[in-house]
Amino acid sequence: QRRLVESGGGLVQPGGSLRLSCTASESIFNIYSMGWYRQVPGKQRELVAGINNRGGTDYADSVRGRFFISKDNAENTVALQMNSLKPEDTAVYYCYMLLHGDYTTYWGQGTQVTVSS
Repeated sequence: QRRLVESGGGLVQPGGSLRLSCTASESIFNIYSMGWYRQVPGKQRELVAGINNRGGTDYADSVRGRFFISKDNAENTVALQMNSLKPEDTAVYYCYMLLHGDYTTYWGQGTQVTVSS
């Protein structure tokens, strides 16, 4: 069974930093891309950052320059370093995974990030 296990998140003051991690129970050779979406109540889930099997990255305009995504192929893990956090970054963050030859998007359980003073 394909699983994504997330860690990190929590409460942080504006300007602070948090780090999210996501580990896939899937061979790295099967993974096309991984990354993070986020969602707030009443709005659609939006892409935050993604990284593909070649190391190419993609970021939402709202986080570019503040958030940085990286991967550890040996551990089948991606990490999202979030710096200079703003109240508008408050959301549930979901890890996602896309596999080669599979059109299903696999999701983690979600982790809450709250930016508030």
